[in-house]
Amino acid sequence: MAAATNVVVSPTLSLRRSSPLFFDFSVSSSPVNYSASFISHGLSFSGISAKLSVLRAFPNRTNSVSSLMSDMDSDPVPMPIVHIDQDSDPVSTIVQLSFGDRLGALIDTMRALKDLGLDVSKGTVTTEGPVKQSKLFITHLGSGRKVEDPDMLEKIRLTIIHNLLKYHPESSERLAAGEAFGVKAPEHKPDVDVATHIHLQEDGPKRSLLCIETADRPGLLMEVIKIMADINITVESAVIDTEGLVAKDKFHVSYGGAALTSSLSQVLINCLRYYLRRPQTDDDSY
Repeated sequence: MAAATNVVVSPTLSLRRSSPLFFDFSVSSSPVNYSASFISHGLSFSGISAKLSVLRAFPNRTNSVSSLMSDMDSDPVPMPIVHIDQDSDPVSTIVQLSFGDRLGALIDTMRALKDLGLDVSKGTVTTEGPVKQSKLFITHLGSGRKVEDPDMLEKIRLTIIHNLLKYHPESSERLAAGEAFGVKAPEHKPDVDVATHIHLQEDGPKRSLLCIETADRPGLLMEVIKIMADINITVESAVIDTEGLVAKDKFHVSYGGAALTSSLSQVLINCLRYYLRRPQTDDDSY
């Protein structure tokens, strides 16, 4: 089944296929909404929706390629954000990705996720102000179930970060992985002692909510999971956020099918603080 070469999606917006992997958009000056389904190069993307609006016009500015490129070069590098959510949807793991207004159709990212044995069942793209956010609903390709394995969650996170570094190399100065793999290493790194915050509270009688905010570093997610496994704490679900150089993670945890006691909570917090505040080693899991 081939994608339609010309699809009119509203009276004010048209979608035209200009190459096998790229589409051109024609948008009016008023906000519009559209939805589309298409298949390209064996990859299925259904239920793609978007909301677009023209933000500003510059009638007095020369509309030349050189001036546009100059404007882009002078723009500050936006904050790259990768958000992985196991809680919000009962059947899918939700991945949200934003990098200012610079992200495209993410076809290469979706192909890379498929290479991990995953399926992007649907997705949305929204533009609000200067930020364009892509949301992907991911399941296992074979079983159709949401992703629950922490190791696979880390692979998803690193796959998306690696693609950001590959197709948007300017993002390297805003990502911890840019230290080893980027064209420009981060200049201003958050101090671990200042940036680290750990909170643990009951979230009902059967589980507790662990919130961690700290400087992102190689192997962070897997080491946190390992620390909890070593003291027999079960991770029931997680929300993994990478906001530039900072990791903001939430875990629903339990011990023996119940919420953590105050003494066990303190043990866990002490273990996490020891790991997160120790000097980084040369080990590199990126």
